[in-house]
Amino acid sequence: MASKQLLTEKSLSIKNNGLKYSVMARYTLFLFLVLLFYISLAPQLLPERYDIQVGTHSEKEITSPMQIPNNKATLKAQEEAADKVQPMYSIIPLRNESLAVQILDRIDRLNQDDQVSSQDKVSIYRQEIPQRAEDFIQSFVNSNNSSGTYSDKLIDEMLQVIDQQIYRIPEETFIKIPRLSNEDIQEMKPVAREIVSKLNTDQVIDAQIARAKVAELVSTSTLTQRTAREVVQEIARLAITANKFYDDEKTKEAKVQARENTATVFVKQGDILVKKGQMITEETYALLSENELLKNQVNYWPQLGLLMLSALLSFGLYMFIRHFSTHTFKYNNAQLLMLILIFTITIVSMHVIGIIQNNVSFNIGFLAPVAVGAMLVTLLLDMTLAFFCTMIFSILSSIILNVYQGQIFDFNIGFFTLTVSYVAIFAIHRASQRSSLLKGGIMVSLFGSLIVFILTLIDAGEWDQIQTLYTIGFAFAGGLLTAILVIGLMPFFEVTFGILSALKLVELSNPNHPLLRKLLTETPGTYHHSVMVGNLSEAAAEAIGGDGLLCRVGSYYHDIGKTKRPSYFIENQNNIENPHDSIDPKLSKSIIIAHARDGVEMLKDYKLPKPIRDIAEQHHGTTFLHFFYQKALKKAEDQGIEPDFTELDFRYPGPKAQSKESAVVGIADSVEAAVRSLRNPTVEQVEVMIEKIIKSRLDDHQFNDCDLTLKELDIIGKTLKESVMGIFHSRIEYPEEIKKTS
Repeated sequence: MASKQLLTEKSLSIKNNGLKYSVMARYTLFLFLVLLFYISLAPQLLPERYDIQVGTHSEKEITSPMQIPNNKATLKAQEEAADKVQPMYSIIPLRNESLAVQILDRIDRLNQDDQVSSQDKVSIYRQEIPQRAEDFIQSFVNSNNSSGTYSDKLIDEMLQVIDQQIYRIPEETFIKIPRLSNEDIQEMKPVAREIVSKLNTDQVIDAQIARAKVAELVSTSTLTQRTAREVVQEIARLAITANKFYDDEKTKEAKVQARENTATVFVKQGDILVKKGQMITEETYALLSENELLKNQVNYWPQLGLLMLSALLSFGLYMFIRHFSTHTFKYNNAQLLMLILIFTITIVSMHVIGIIQNNVSFNIGFLAPVAVGAMLVTLLLDMTLAFFCTMIFSILSSIILNVYQGQIFDFNIGFFTLTVSYVAIFAIHRASQRSSLLKGGIMVSLFGSLIVFILTLIDAGEWDQIQTLYTIGFAFAGGLLTAILVIGLMPFFEVTFGILSALKLVELSNPNHPLLRKLLTETPGTYHHSVMVGNLSEAAAEAIGGDGLLCRVGSYYHDIGKTKRPSYFIENQNNIENPHDSIDPKLSKSIIIAHARDGVEMLKDYKLPKPIRDIAEQHHGTTFLHFFYQKALKKAEDQGIEPDFTELDFRYPGPKAQSKESAVVGIADSVEAAVRSLRNPTVEQVEVMIEKIIKSRLDDHQFNDCDLTLKELDIIGKTLKESVMGIFHSRIEYPEEIKKTS
């Protein structure tokens, strides 16, 4: 019955180990990781699409999954901006003061011609003066037409305005002009030029307004002769024309520019597009259709891109694990499953904060415990893996917690995640107590707050102090939330996956543990032996890159089975006879061998992790009890009977050491017992003894299942020698001491 149960347990163990290292199971886990990334990023990168029709009522509230353009509102804003554009004008310098001087020059010449009567002069002035003004304007028009300075349309508009505002010189002025002497005209020229130039310097839209100022300027001039003043006044009024004209083309260009400069009106992410029960109008349907939010208009390219991104992240993680699994430690499917669960917890925590962030404020995103994943990977798996996973967490957080429209990643959140995760890794990678996790969380809080403040200063010189204080507060609280989550999740992972973290190992090394108290009180010799083995095995394991802490704690419990029959083990036989001297060697063999099995059962009862149980079960492997075998042979010879046993009956049932740590504890166990058995050991004796123990186990194939190399065995031997010298310094005789004694 017992053998049948043993076979069943072995078959289950083989099945579990097969699943543990199954290639198909590993690929399935990574495929699940791709699916996890896709599902977690889809809400941010792939908007939900709706099956609705015009004229029907919406069955649910439709909110904008992202910032989307509102074309109708944008068009309305553009027209409003165009309507606000003021009419555009062009200033055309006509230089009308030269026209006034030209007219006065003509008057001067004609007045000096005595052959022309005064009446004829009046007729000539009545015709020539208006004509000269018209010719002056036409000459300006022709020159600008040829140079292309102004458009034909603007020139036409200018001529039309001037024609509408043309000034008619009164008839009596023409009668007064022949009365002017040459001296009067010479005095009138600078006055006319100054008046026209001064009034035309201003922007004149309506010439009538400018002409109204002429009389005042003439009255304050140097002219004293009444006729001269009246004639100058009328000629100046004739010469003054509008010089600021409405420019239709410029106005249209300004309106076009105003439309182009009008920012696109967006529907913000989270804004309600359609209320529940609202009638779907043509306008609403068009808005959803334009932004591809209808199910019949699915764009598969973003989905393909997201799938490729998810696969790329998973493939990168796969390649990293594949490479480093041969350098740090061998990853199995149970560890990969735990890693995926860590990713799931971290992503879910980001989404929870993201939901609050969308409903309250963008800066709550810094409350997310983004360093949880990095801390758990560091504590439960490996520090190197945690660094790589941190980069993935940074990418995920920069997408999930992104509140900025028009961009996929939020640099601030991504950089914040990267920094605080690295801080967390460095803060706890040597953690030996649960309180260290809280200290790590405080470090995350402090550095997270500092990073937020730095990013705020870089982002803008003028910043909202209240908003910044809130953001820093959220970052600080996020670090504390991270520590709380890690402290709460650690026991779950340790129990569910049988993980023996450094924190758990330190707890198990506490002398107040019930089993260690039992070992100390009932078997003090074995307790002392276990402590010595712990010191030796820890140094040896660390020398070859193994888990020294696991070796130390495993050594404390490796002989716990001896507490069932303490007096049958030599280290506990103080001042008593050896019970093995009076019992059958076969029974002695059974008692000795049973301590490994008994220890495993006791460790199971106290729910100690499997790595500790494995060390207790495997530290003797299938080694041979040579002493009791020889004793049994001698007894059979003395009795004159044939032995009914073989060497196999005097071997430990095993299994052989399955890990380097179990093998190291087994070697250290034998070395400590051998050194303790020597009365006056020398350095040479210790060296030979250690080499002999390692060689005998190697020849007995005890290291076949634990991947120990010959180089590592050599390092173990040298390290054990140095440790033995340190621990048993007072007992070991050095060559110099031997010479002195002799």
